[in-house]
Amino acid sequence: MATAVIMPRQGQSVETCIITKWFKNMGDTISAGEILFSYETDKAAFDLESPADGILLDRFYEEGAEVPVLVNVAVIGIKGEDISSFGKAGEAIEAVKAVKDVEAVEAVKDAEVKKVTDIVSEPSIDSGSGRKVRISPRAKKIAHEKGISYSQIKGSGPHGRVLASDIEKVLSGAAAIGKPVSKTGAEFSEQPLSNVRKLIARAMHASLQNSAQLTHHMSADVRRLLEARQKIKNLLTTDRKQQDITLNDMICWCVIRALEKFPEANSHFLDDRIKTFSNVHLGIAVDTPRGLMVPAVKNATDMDLVTLSRELKSVADACKKGSISPELIQSTSASFTVSNLGNYGVEIFTPVINLPQVAILGVCTIINRPASLGNGVFGFIPYIGLSLTYDHRAIDGGPATLFLKEIKEQIEHFSY
Repeated sequence: MATAVIMPRQGQSVETCIITKWFKNMGDTISAGEILFSYETDKAAFDLESPADGILLDRFYEEGAEVPVLVNVAVIGIKGEDISSFGKAGEAIEAVKAVKDVEAVEAVKDAEVKKVTDIVSEPSIDSGSGRKVRISPRAKKIAHEKGISYSQIKGSGPHGRVLASDIEKVLSGAAAIGKPVSKTGAEFSEQPLSNVRKLIARAMHASLQNSAQLTHHMSADVRRLLEARQKIKNLLTTDRKQQDITLNDMICWCVIRALEKFPEANSHFLDDRIKTFSNVHLGIAVDTPRGLMVPAVKNATDMDLVTLSRELKSVADACKKGSISPELIQSTSASFTVSNLGNYGVEIFTPVINLPQVAILGVCTIINRPASLGNGVFGFIPYIGLSLTYDHRAIDGGPATLFLKEIKEQIEHFSY
């Protein structure tokens, strides 16, 4: 019996997803657990595994299509099996109406689906040379906005229909309009924003527009941290059970201890009130191929250093693989965030607050600076830069400085 492949719903707020890449073509054999396609929500990217063994009999949506959640994306079964009951456009539209997403309903009507084209059709457009061009409304809209002529574009949709993805490929210089598009000598190139990039852009703009952000900078002596790191490296060569605890793990540990003493920084500013958390839900900025993500490690206050290190690595890996839970990357999931650019050699920067959080710590690179070693002796001491951005609506400059100084103290008195 044929098996429907359903677009999963990643979180209660997610109502549509965009297919970014198919790993199997129609007619290919696939095993249960193999990656079938990748897709994005407006928060993260994921891979979908095949729910069954068999042959990919049909794909109802192609790359770039915006797909409502809980509808059929494809069907897997035995060669020659009747699949006429799968992938009807009306079912998809009704599913979207059920979640009350008007824009998604329109997306279904204009989706790159074979079954849809049997029900929903658009008039062919005369290219001016007597050739009729079939183009989806969404593709036509993008083409007009970008000044792209679609008359000679070979569409990848049913019956040669030009899809939005075809227009986007032309914009990125990866498609053919009569002949291969060359980047040589091009004045510029354009590439559509991914859903994740759009989310980051909106969040960063909203953060700076809707809060009163200031940044204080301070440095901390990291000799104790470096000694602990070297000790851990030595143990890793002899003890297989030793957790590889990084400098960033240690700094996050110190931040949590400082937040225990200054809970006002472990808060959300909610316009008419401030929500202060009794436990630290630590957000950690992770750079991924799909863009910046900030997953939260819940209840980090209760963790020892080894557990914290393991959890930080776990959420970072999940972000990079595209398997992170959408609930953990909501801006409200974390109560405070750490962003480390030290590995890139950044000496000082101004991190942007992940609202509604009231503060974020930027961790910079280590620089050797001359300092007194006592008894009139001077030498070079490794210092790490710390940049605290805080929302002045929630925290005054004095408490913010004391909090930053407490982080410095925790780092300089760290022991392992």
